[in-house]
Amino acid sequence: MLDDNRITKLKGISNEVRKDILYQVYEAQSGHPGGALSCADILTAIYFETKEEGDRVILSKGHASAALYAILAEHGDILKDELKTFRKYGSRLQGHPSSKALDKVDVSSGSLGQGLSIANGIAMAYKLDKKSNNVYVILGDGEIQEGQVWEAAMSASHYKLNNVIAFLDYNKLQIDGANDDVMKVKPVDKKFKAFGWDVQEIDGHDFNQIVEAINNAKKSRKPSMIIANTIKGKGVSFMENNFEWHGKAPNEEQYLKAISEL
Repeated sequence: MLDDNRITKLKGISNEVRKDILYQVYEAQSGHPGGALSCADILTAIYFETKEEGDRVILSKGHASAALYAILAEHGDILKDELKTFRKYGSRLQGHPSSKALDKVDVSSGSLGQGLSIANGIAMAYKLDKKSNNVYVILGDGEIQEGQVWEAAMSASHYKLNNVIAFLDYNKLQIDGANDDVMKVKPVDKKFKAFGWDVQEIDGHDFNQIVEAINNAKKSRKPSMIIANTIKGKGVSFMENNFEWHGKAPNEEQYLKAISEL
């Protein structure tokens, strides 16, 4: 269990991350605020509590790049002033994370369904090199409708890649509406268990639960899937649980209201 001071600090960081997400999307008048806000706490816990030297982080749902850039800024890996260049021509902060543009990005991502396969490759290389590092990968729930995810899930289990720690950002909404209406992904837990994974289900906005799940995953002999129940647009009243904010920028009035709520 994290002590109260640590939780307060993490909450403060994630709140700043959410402000940075909104700032980027507003300045660019382009981006994906809903899913970036929903995974902010997961990324905060990884970067500020559990990630060790040599670990990799793959944002497979690369359209939520504003969340990753906000984390990197809060972590001191890039200057905050650079956030204003998000999605601008020539910027290192491209619409989807690019490791060629920004060396602090571990893997270029955004073609949905590919992140877990890449994580498997890195994890296998770590094992071959006898390194104890872990690979974190954040998947969207709409993303797991892609068949490649399940091929990768089968491979991770077969090769006993217990150094893969995957999070499902389970906000239950995607660009066209609810997962249940577009293509049902339930029961996610039973599916990953059937593929030979260790599965935990948590509140994706509770830092104690996030960190405990990661610590449990590090002890597992299987690849780990942490199903993080989250809220799309978390922290902004008019964005929460509203799929229309999957990929839409706020106007000035909406931006100011959102920032005031945070």
